[in-house]
Amino acid sequence: MSRSLIVSASGIRGIVGRGLTPDIAARYGAAFATHIAAGAPGRGHVLIGRDSRVSGPVLLDAVAAGVRAVGLDVCDLGIVATPTGLLAVEEDEAAVGGLLVTASHNPAPWNGLKMVAREGRFLSPPAGRDVQRRFEGEIETIEYAASARIGDRSAREGAGRAHVERILSLPIIDRELIASNAFHVALDCVRGAGGPIMLPLLERLGCRVSGLDLEPDGRFPRPPEPLVENLGKLSECVTEVRADIGFAVDPDVDRLALVDENGRPVGEDWTLALAVELVAAREPAPVVTNLSASRLIQDAADRVGVPLIRTPVAEAHVVARMLEVGSSIGGEGNGGVIYGGLHLTRDAPLAAALILQFLAESRSTLGAVVGERASYRIVKRTISREGLGMEESLAAIAAAAPSEAEMDRQDGIRLEWPDGSWIHARPSGTEPIFRIMAEAPGEELAGERADWIDALVRRGV
Repeated sequence: MSRSLIVSASGIRGIVGRGLTPDIAARYGAAFATHIAAGAPGRGHVLIGRDSRVSGPVLLDAVAAGVRAVGLDVCDLGIVATPTGLLAVEEDEAAVGGLLVTASHNPAPWNGLKMVAREGRFLSPPAGRDVQRRFEGEIETIEYAASARIGDRSAREGAGRAHVERILSLPIIDRELIASNAFHVALDCVRGAGGPIMLPLLERLGCRVSGLDLEPDGRFPRPPEPLVENLGKLSECVTEVRADIGFAVDPDVDRLALVDENGRPVGEDWTLALAVELVAAREPAPVVTNLSASRLIQDAADRVGVPLIRTPVAEAHVVARMLEVGSSIGGEGNGGVIYGGLHLTRDAPLAAALILQFLAESRSTLGAVVGERASYRIVKRTISREGLGMEESLAAIAAAAPSEAEMDRQDGIRLEWPDGSWIHARPSGTEPIFRIMAEAPGEELAGERADWIDALVRRGV
């Protein structure tokens, strides 16, 4: 890993023109295709697609070339949300996998590749590591095809429409009930891939939509991650047009953040918390989320009487545990909702429908719902990993941990106090940084604990 290219079992992500170049993308596509071909009977094809980033077309062409060079056909979905691409792979019997060109929430200079297994889920960590080893040349098994066996390339339209229809057909979504509320939604898609799917979905649910930056041209007008501090324009829109709720998605549309009717961003964790409360009440089973998700998720699970299970950060870990325990609902506290009734990946369009269903059933506003429940304050810190001693930093935290805090070492270190407050410190898997998160009932306590961990981590420098 370098500051400009991150290679992991989840895929690659890098700064375009520095760490991530077309030749890198082509080799990674070939490594992925070789891995897939080894376990796939017959020839089959790989579905490819991208978010709206400006570098997307060039990198998609390179990825397609790498896959075809191994002898597999590619079918191009065009600009699609990440969950749309995964659903398309799952429902295409001839597909042997998928590759999506996206850097998710990373800033505009970045792009990346996400790998999809034939089941329509991200590659498992062991499978991802196999691709990684092929890409890095640790095993000499990228098998390029002879001229007569080069794969073909074709295009397919309509994946987004099929995704919308699947969401609308879910038994948990009552289209007539939602439409009867005539919700006015302010929608911010940050010029990512969200506009082409979020707008038609909301309109099919009977919503009136006031849109911001729906054009999928990749020219992000703000930092693309849908954090509270990046949603000022959406907040203003909600109050100006008197919307009932504001929705913001990230560029590849797997995360949904909420703004209440008063123009107040409520934080991404509320998305999963409300989805859990809705789904688990109907389909009682363990809820699965990661170690960095808010106490709100635990509260939601407690409210409907189901257990909560925590995993290391990353969707693949959450999905694996959901399958293991038979979970109906899970996800990550960054606004990523995974509902097994549709498919096992984070899905912002699905999350939006679930939130509208929740509000329609509760006959309340988002602001009122949030106000009725306990609230917490999360403080986040990041430290550059350059020159940072990971093991030394984690050892310093473990040595200083108070005896009353329960320690979890699945992913970095997480400490939880008896009152439910917690801290989580871990190296990022998508950026060259060390992440620190602290949550407590008050911002002052959360900030003090984050500062304490920050100082301990820097001792490893």
